Amino acid sequence: MTYKFSKRVPQSDTDAVGDILKVAGDPKVMSFAGGLPAPELFPVEQVKKAADKVLDEKGQSALQYGSSQGVPELRDVILKRLKVEGIDTDTDHVMVATGSQQSIDLTGKMFIDEGSTVIVEDPTYLTAIDVFRSYGARFVGVDMDEDGMRMDSLEEALKANPDTRLIYTVPTFQNPTGRTMTLARRKKLVELAEKYDVMILEDNPYGAIRWEGENLPALKSLDKSNHVIYMGTMSKIFAPGLRLGWVVADPKLIKKYTMMKQSADLHTDSFAQYVAAEYFAENDINEHIAAITALYHKREQIMVNAVDKYFPEGVTHSNPEGGMFLWVMVPGVEDSQKLFDAALKRNVAIVPGDPFFGNQTIPGTFRMNYSNTPEDKIEDGVKRLAEAIEEVMADGEK
Repeated sequence: MTYKFSKRVPQSDTDAVGDILKVAGDPKVMSFAGGLPAPELFPVEQVKKAADKVLDEKGQSALQYGSSQGVPELRDVILKRLKVEGIDTDTDHVMVATGSQQSIDLTGKMFIDEGSTVIVEDPTYLTAIDVFRSYGARFVGVDMDEDGMRMDSLEEALKANPDTRLIYTVPTFQNPTGRTMTLARRKKLVELAEKYDVMILEDNPYGAIRWEGENLPALKSLDKSNHVIYMGTMSKIFAPGLRLGWVVADPKLIKKYTMMKQSADLHTDSFAQYVAAEYFAENDINEHIAAITALYHKREQIMVNAVDKYFPEGVTHSNPEGGMFLWVMVPGVEDSQKLFDAALKRNVAIVPGDPFFGNQTIPGTFRMNYSNTPEDKIEDGVKRLAEAIEEVMADGEK
């Protein structure tokens, strides 16, 4: 049988990221690779109680087809979460999505044609690259530093690519670097989007998990011309298995998103939406987020201290004020995959940097995750990873 695939289907069956994460799931391997929340903090009993109440009081509605834009009760919850980000809006501006991954996919469908230019941070969220590439995107990467995307480089990119369809950014605790864009750069980014009439897709899955520094306003809160589309999710502050995310945009855009969603999955799981809304009504989400933040901060401190103690001289890393990731840069290494292979020999998993770049990669980079590793195992994993780095660095000097 010959399968006549569309251009969106990868020509190769090679799935480098999937293979990495599969290996990382091996119980013998200590994984710093995935971006998984700490499962011990999932509010299982509270969710069970919320589910029972939903079935008792709203069972028929929860198990029936629902609105493509989302259950009103959950959209009201989302409005309260948005106010924390400085976004004061109404439900006409909000659509519930099946996780933030669907928000990215629908945005790709709406704005990207074959050859369309998408500007991204270098590096950026690897699965967003995969999604946009599947719709034919041409990527232009913009340099970053510890203060996020560089606005001088962004303006150069916009001037050189007047046909740009989309700027994709994770401005707070960025994936994979953990960096946060400053307020001055946020304001400049929104200004440039308006000046060059380009849409921004603002992805904010980690912003609530902050243990240091000031809370910064979302780009959407600075947007006066409807050039910013905001994405949020419950995966990092509540439960990723429920697959609940949201899009915030101009009502004209929300209508388009809703129509596109109808053709994708009709609507997000109604039962999950009602359960989440009930959980938020009966529990203090801020208290829950505080517990998540405290645990992740503790694990981040252990990891950073171990990295500073054991990693070879010259190796540098980001210094996140929140979120889930650390970005590491190893000098003199030309093949990031060698770092992964050397670490795996020692039963430690990382994510090599290459998949996070739209075009030209920066060799010798990799991402580490600290949210899902017990505190008593982090230092040992870092020590083994340090040995792997030393081995690869030594090979590069031969």
